[in-house]
Order: sequence, then C-alpha cells, then structure tokens
Amino acid sequence: MRSRQDAERRGRRGESIAAWYLWLRGWRILSRRQRVGVGEVDLIARKGRMVAFIEVKWRASAAALDEAIDARRLRRVARAAEALAPRFAKAGDDVRIDVILLAPGHWPRHMANVWQP
Repeated sequence: MRSRQDAERRGRRGESIAAWYLWLRGWRILSRRQRVGVGEVDLIARKGRMVAFIEVKWRASAAALDEAIDARRLRRVARAAEALAPRFAKAGDDVRIDVILLAPGHWPRHMANVWQP
C-alpha cells in the first residue's frame, strides 16, 4: 500500500513540475487531473488558439522514460481528450495531445502532438 501512495505523490509532483514548465513557456493551465468514464488527462493547457491535453510521466531514471508511454496509454488519453474537448476548446481552436516526460536531474521532455488517430 505504501508504494502506491508514494507513486501517487511522485505523480502529483511530476504534474506540478510539468505545469510550471508549461507556464514558463507561455501556456495557461486550464485544469489538472480531469477524469471521465473513458480515462483521465493529467493537464489541460492553452496557448493562444491551441488546447493541449497532456499526459505526464515521471520515472526514477531517464532510461525508464523510453518505455513510459505506449499506444495503449495514448489511446486512453485520446478518448478522455475527445470527451473533454467540448468543455475546454472553443470553436476554431486547435486541439492536440502532448506528453511530458520527467526524471530526476533531467530537463522535462515535451513531446507535442503525439497522437494521430
């Protein structure tokens, strides 16, 4: 049970770091941890006419980040983003799915527009 709580705490910390990273690059955080029946989106952010639904992955090492995200996880985020888009995107906005990978001692790796259905 303890390791699950630790993982939850690390995940929340990673999401906070990712939110700060985005904010420093001109993004406005619209929401965190949005859950719908088909999945969850860690962060939703806006920059101009772009709305990004962002999956954040925190790993203990940079090497472990290479396997942190896969097609199954991205499909879950894509389904959740599709359900949430009407709430956060306005007519004429562009919408995309991004991933931010984090590991101690490394700069965040922001991968834009990672999912194309």
